[in-house]
Amino acid sequence: MPFRRAVKLGRAVLLTALMALPLAAPANAQATAVAQRVADHFSSVQSMAGSFVQFDAAGNQTEGKFYIERPGRIRFDYAGTPVRVIADGRQVAINNRKLNTWDLYPLSRTPMKLLLDRRIDLSSANIQSVQEAPDLTTIVMGDKSIFGNSRITMMFDPNSYELRQWTIRDAQGKDTTVMIYDVQQGVKIDPSVFTIPYNSIAQGQTRG
Repeated sequence: MPFRRAVKLGRAVLLTALMALPLAAPANAQATAVAQRVADHFSSVQSMAGSFVQFDAAGNQTEGKFYIERPGRIRFDYAGTPVRVIADGRQVAINNRKLNTWDLYPLSRTPMKLLLDRRIDLSSANIQSVQEAPDLTTIVMGDKSIFGNSRITMMFDPNSYELRQWTIRDAQGKDTTVMIYDVQQGVKIDPSVFTIPYNSIAQGQTRG
């Protein structure tokens, strides 16, 4: 899908979906079963790579390349900025190469963990709502005992079960949306892509 068309479509779908979220009822058993089939298909994809466009709470737009490998690994390389985000299965690292800063957060304490689990478990412990529409299946997840008020909304194609985009709402109620396109599944990714240099970070020798 061409980038401009993807962004235009993604914005329209996103606005429609997010406007409906506050009214979403708790998922019933039938909806949960449908959503679990979608999630199981997505979980069966062990790796993927492609391009993304991200919208933050202020409406700012950035883009770049992403890589995902189960369980727990993800990387975002942003175009035109020194920032990159890496998760290695244990920690999520936000690195600013220009400022030579690394901020580390436990992956297990972020909603991103639900997206990157070996199997996405839509049990009653974390599923908040499921919405089915002709062009999109929307699943809202969040475990208050772990993530507090944070949550993740995943949007899938109802026919191919492919992930289209996700929105993470942080503890302050701010949304960050990532829409993906030109996705390749089952790709081989060099393990170094997900490496966080803990020793170098501790010694302050990560510039470069």
